[in-house]
Amino acid sequence: MKISANEIRVGMLLEYKNDLWEVIKTQHVKPGKGGAFAQVEMKSLNKNTKLNERFRSSEYLEKATVDEVKFNYSYKDDEKYYFIKPKTFEQIEIQKNIIAKKGEMLTENLEVTINIYDEKPISIQLPNQITCKIETTDVALKGQTVSSSYKPAVLTNGIKIQVPPFIETGDEIIVDTRNVEYVKKV
Repeated sequence: MKISANEIRVGMLLEYKNDLWEVIKTQHVKPGKGGAFAQVEMKSLNKNTKLNERFRSSEYLEKATVDEVKFNYSYKDDEKYYFIKPKTFEQIEIQKNIIAKKGEMLTENLEVTINIYDEKPISIQLPNQITCKIETTDVALKGQTVSSSYKPAVLTNGIKIQVPPFIETGDEIIVDTRNVEYVKKV
């Protein structure tokens, strides 16, 4: 499916230069002189390389046709993560290098969307927000205001995050998976 350079968004998959690319960053620029363009940073899903390209607003690119299938996370071993389709109990396995840092946020039975291209899993999408438990955090200092500062905390899955001073060890919080930031206390 052809899309205009103006329609490129972060997370999109594009077919470009005989490869499959995931958009990491995009910036639309309208200079004072000349035509508008999109500055796009992409990562190759096959070669694991990065590319910075500039596309004019009048250019069209091929958006990859990807099947998005819902799966539940099951377990992992040394090399792969395993997911199960809820209705059919079909199992799919994905290499750890494909999931990368997102694997730290996976919890048992968490529903994720797996992007499948040419019958091969290429990436996963986590829900925008997940519930996590605080394993350890520092004690809030007396006199700090809620808006002034955040303190470091470690979640039960090992991720380090900044939280407000009123959050204590053992609390459950909601974390935004896109930028790994605190959203609110449960």
